[in-house]
Amino acid sequence: MHGHRLRLEAEHNHVHLWTDISVGAVYGAMKRLAAEGLLCESGREREGNRPTRQLYEITEKGQMALAECRRTGLSEVWFKYDPFDLALTRLEPEALGNLPSVLAERLKTVQALLAEAKRVNEGAREYVGLANQWALRHTEYRLEAEAAYLADLLPAANEIVSDELRPRPRKRKRDIPPT
Repeated sequence: MHGHRLRLEAEHNHVHLWTDISVGAVYGAMKRLAAEGLLCESGREREGNRPTRQLYEITEKGQMALAECRRTGLSEVWFKYDPFDLALTRLEPEALGNLPSVLAERLKTVQALLAEAKRVNEGAREYVGLANQWALRHTEYRLEAEAAYLADLLPAANEIVSDELRPRPRKRKRDIPPT
């Protein structure tokens, strides 16, 4: 199929609801996949007054790569560290007083994302299969967990600020004898 058709299929299947794939990035992705030998041009098509479109099909190498993605996608666990954790452990002394309000605002943002995800997902559920419904729900679970974490963290914000203001003793280097 050509890129426009693939983009329409992605929109129809609500790909944007359960992946980080932007339907607008289809054309660039198809070119990259073709450059990697996973897709190949299979012809051209012109309908009516529309421009001529390149048609692509998946190659044997592409079929094997897709099968591998499906296998590993179900078995591999992706855990990415959240930059939030690094920022929390490296607070700027002059910004410490803002921590409670920053955490409260972050919690509101996550709760809004969760509410929006639930609203959008609920509207999509009747149009997608059971596996897609569970993929949509996975996003909700992740946002619910983040909201719960922030709700637990928020009451500790003032204690964290106090703790950060207390200097820690520095670990001293051992005296290393000359060699």
